[in-house]
Amino acid sequence: MSAPFDFDATVVGAGAVGLACGRALAKRGLSVLVLESEPHIGQGVSSRNSEVIHGGLYYPTGSRKAKFCVEGRRALYDFLASHKIDHWKCGKLVVATEEAEVERIEAIFQQATTNGVEGLEHLTGAQARALEPELNAHAAILSPESGVFDSHGYMLALQGEIEDVGGSVVVSTPFERAELLPGGGFRITAGGEGGAVLTTRLLVTAPGLSAQSVAAAIDGYPVGDIPVRHLGKGVYFRLTGPAPFNRLIYPPPIAGALGTHYRKDLGGQGVFGPDLAYVEAEDYSVDPAKADEFAHYIRRFWPGVTVGRLTPDYAGIRPKIHGAGEPQPDFQLHGREHHGVDGLMALFGIESPGLTSSLAIGEAVADALTKD
Repeated sequence: MSAPFDFDATVVGAGAVGLACGRALAKRGLSVLVLESEPHIGQGVSSRNSEVIHGGLYYPTGSRKAKFCVEGRRALYDFLASHKIDHWKCGKLVVATEEAEVERIEAIFQQATTNGVEGLEHLTGAQARALEPELNAHAAILSPESGVFDSHGYMLALQGEIEDVGGSVVVSTPFERAELLPGGGFRITAGGEGGAVLTTRLLVTAPGLSAQSVAAAIDGYPVGDIPVRHLGKGVYFRLTGPAPFNRLIYPPPIAGALGTHYRKDLGGQGVFGPDLAYVEAEDYSVDPAKADEFAHYIRRFWPGVTVGRLTPDYAGIRPKIHGAGEPQPDFQLHGREHHGVDGLMALFGIESPGLTSSLAIGEAVADALTKD
């Protein structure tokens, strides 16, 4: 611990990315505090997603999403295996359900190859149906590196690694504000039952949906560097009865997201989602009437679905920094070159594939803050 400060590094947000940042900083021998406003870790974006390990197929060449997804996925499988966290490398089929979609999935294959994704295969419709007999496929891409995992078990393991080296993860303690100290560092005011005023040399903000409000509560943070927040809501429906496929099934992506897809979860049940709707406020309700819309979409790749087997499950809100019809931006890691504040890294727009990328994001943040 640096003598003038209570902590070497403080991270705001105990979701997957915040905890991964805390772990990476703790691995470098720094004293670390992670602040979380909710009563438990991982209660925000990290608990309301598909729990999919993405291969890294879709993301633009040279982007952080492409780099961090591939690096993060490789590191994640090693982490899950070494910590005995439940996971399943089930593979993914990206499916062209008609001739008109073949060109789109071929473009995905080429992008994935450029991104360094391993083991990709072109499949004919017959070959895809040989793997998944109930699938409607004109052609498909097989990505064997994709999978599903226990994201909460993963986050608990990250917390454990932080605490094993003397760090602290404090819940029910919302970040309220930070002031810049003369000569560098920050004075943080935290609320809640564990409320306190503390000092830290380095500050990382990774609070998901609260990224903009947290940045705005840091004295001296330029308003012009804070991206506009957009809320992208996605709902999920669970399938009653037997799961039709073992592998992940993805149609070609939709504008702004990967689209409604299928996974067989670790409990053996089929789950479909998410869709995408831009909303003005956080609302986690699932309208049962959407089952008809979901069934219509799903029939493209699974003709056997019936509305009666789809049950409303849960919803997630993605912290988007682009609106409907706008180009989807890269992960935003804003260091001194963006906002002019030494020792501060502010993260914005960490949506999919943020969970898969979390270990790589954490390492990049720690490298940026600890380099000479």
